[in-house]
Amino acid sequence: MLNDASGFRRIYLATDYTDLRRGMEGLASIIKFNFQLDPYQKDILFLFCGRRTDRIKGLVWEGDGFLLLYKRLELGAFNWPRTKEEALEITPEQYQYLMQGLEIVARHPIQEVRPDKIL
Repeated sequence: MLNDASGFRRIYLATDYTDLRRGMEGLASIIKFNFQLDPYQKDILFLFCGRRTDRIKGLVWEGDGFLLLYKRLELGAFNWPRTKEEALEITPEQYQYLMQGLEIVARHPIQEVRPDKIL
């Protein structure tokens, strides 16, 4: 389920560190009170990562209850973007990059340069 994001309308990452000992209610409260998002929207995946980047949790409301997903990598780690505490919406392509261990938010993005600024 966590390797394919095709069934989700939106995907959000909690970019700050999350205590992964939290259960469904604790993660839902983070979504509601920290990010001012509705955890009870169907087909929205919320992802959380702790200090150890080899494991993540996902939370999805299915209409009749929450689905709690947990993934631990045996080798490697997720390249989790760490910014201020926010919910970062990502695209399905960025999600695939994340699941492959690739960086989804460039630290030093290449910027377009205007010719009048060069000379």
